[in-house]
Amino acid sequence: MDILKYLLIVGVGFVAGFLNTVAGGGSLISLPVLIFLGLPGSVANATSRVAIMAQNIFAVTGFNSKGIKLPMPYSLFLAAASLAGGFIGARLAVDIRDALFNRILAVIMLMVVMSIALEKRFQYKQQAERLSAASQVAGVLAFLLLGIYGGFIQAGIGFLVIAALSHINHFSLVKTNYIKVFAALLYTGVAIIVFAVENKIAWTTGLVLAIGQGFGGWYASRWSVDKGDVWIRRILVVAVIILAIKLWFFST
Repeated sequence: MDILKYLLIVGVGFVAGFLNTVAGGGSLISLPVLIFLGLPGSVANATSRVAIMAQNIFAVTGFNSKGIKLPMPYSLFLAAASLAGGFIGARLAVDIRDALFNRILAVIMLMVVMSIALEKRFQYKQQAERLSAASQVAGVLAFLLLGIYGGFIQAGIGFLVIAALSHINHFSLVKTNYIKVFAALLYTGVAIIVFAVENKIAWTTGLVLAIGQGFGGWYASRWSVDKGDVWIRRILVVAVIILAIKLWFFST
């Protein structure tokens, strides 16, 4: 039975890693599954970060192998801001009650799925990149807030990061996703440290999930990012609605 459970976790991890890298919302799948498999909400939240760390390491490696370059030093500023925010968010998440966490997650899931359903397609206009001082300051402030959210709950943050970078800096989707996983690598790292100190991580489950999520992130980073968005969003919408209903009405 444990083997079947771990195979399920690896499969869910692959899907989550793929979704997180090409768009976002993978944690909206993996996090509820961990809760349904018996982990308390706060422990599932902490445990999922182990897999997210693996996913981001593999994704950064994949992007780098394709010759994609990060805008420097701007990417370092964004990463530093998200790291600080991640620490704050993780501290907020440590002591939250599991029942309240499940309700918060359910609401966030529905809000994200509404934004996906109401938007016909992602709008990534080919415009000149904006890297003025004002736009960089705006980006850093946005990533501080995104880091707090990511440290607290993570789920759905990919969509928010894509929206921020595409509107503030007009980066391409490929570059946006690279910056996203690069920054997430740092704020996830600090969140893991906080959760580990508080003994909130189920390491075996987290490492099994990391196997699938790491390979999902690597594959997605090498996959053509302009294909499959419609079907990804359709599947995500259906899955998230079902899981949100389950979390809200049937969580303990």
